[in-house]
Amino acid sequence: MVKKTGSDQAFTAASLDGMGGEPTYGGALSFLRRRYSRDFAGVDVVVSGVPLDLATTNRPGARFGPQAIRRASAMLSWGKPWPWGFDPFERLAVVDAGDCWFDFGRPETIAAAIERHARDIVDAGATMLTLGGDHFISEPLLRAHHARYGPLALVQFDAHSDTWADEGRRLDHGTQFRHAIEDGLIDPRHSVQVGIRTFNDADHGITVLDAAWVEAEGAAAVAREVRRVVGDRPAYLSFDVDCLDPGFAPGTGTPVAGGLSTAAARAILRGLAEVPFVGMDVVEVSPPYDVADVTALAAATIALDWLCIVARQRRRGIGHARIPSLTSVDP
Repeated sequence: MVKKTGSDQAFTAASLDGMGGEPTYGGALSFLRRRYSRDFAGVDVVVSGVPLDLATTNRPGARFGPQAIRRASAMLSWGKPWPWGFDPFERLAVVDAGDCWFDFGRPETIAAAIERHARDIVDAGATMLTLGGDHFISEPLLRAHHARYGPLALVQFDAHSDTWADEGRRLDHGTQFRHAIEDGLIDPRHSVQVGIRTFNDADHGITVLDAAWVEAEGAAAVAREVRRVVGDRPAYLSFDVDCLDPGFAPGTGTPVAGGLSTAAARAILRGLAEVPFVGMDVVEVSPPYDVADVTALAAATIALDWLCIVARQRRRGIGHARIPSLTSVDP
């Protein structure tokens, strides 16, 4: 591979292959310096932002999340990510499609706009990595994925269940997974919530690995249980950064003490290399409350870990199918 050099590779890169040599402190900011494109022919993964925070119940600011995650990702784009030891972009063609457009003044149209945006990507045969935005965006994203893959196994990292009761279909980032269950978008029997530490009267049939269980049992046990519950179902990963303790992710709208460390969350995710993921979102980064971009950097790192999982699976030619045991981190 010829090493890419020069500036503004988000626009000027001649190839989608490999990480490049652009300085981390300058240049046009796409996610991990991927080329901006809305031509999805031959593309494996499309990165897209949904800058929405109209559904937030506490602190706003998640509309700035996609920008912040892209900015932080420049720190990660210079070489092989640790501990994976390989360049995922030598195995995956990845582009940044920019952000979903919607009319904030017509909130009744927002969900449909996000779903159409996602359908354009998923129907093109690409895997979607979405940067939020508040957690409401997961519902229309799941609708688009369900249309292609059928009922999904949800793997949700979160401090909150987001399955509370709702009146009608409001813009609310605390009810979207209840709607997803009611509408058959996800199969609760094969879905898991990791890191929960707020009380809900009902689990709706979802396996809940709360923060205390995660702390007591450790990352390896969590990953084993997630793999057991999901099985070989097509799975969607939704990572709310408030799953992390506020000490590791202060920049979020509804922080809850007693959460996971970034290292623990990454270790769990690496243990999910066998899970046949078909899509991912990382949500609830609120830069106005961040400190030194640590929350945005955590979100960008988690997203890169997930890309490495997808890259390893594609390398072995399995696509979204079940793959053999991959418990160690190797190329």
